[in-house]
Amino acid sequence: MKRVIAWQVAQAMQERRLTKAAMAHQMHTSRAALARLLDPENTSVTLHTLQRAAAVVGKRVQITLEDARS
Repeated sequence: MKRVIAWQVAQAMQERRLTKAAMAHQMHTSRAALARLLDPENTSVTLHTLQRAAAVVGKRVQITLEDARS
């Protein structure tokens, strides 16, 4: 799941031609926090950081819980 989120944020940044520095600035966070978000192997990202990143690139976060399949 994190790999997909990181890829989607990176793609949205490319589409909007946002550098990492510009993205971090608009998110009101550090480049290190953005790097953690963009790293598909790093799962230590907060929902708040994810929401701010989504807002900057014109997206929104939607999380749902679904019944587990047997």
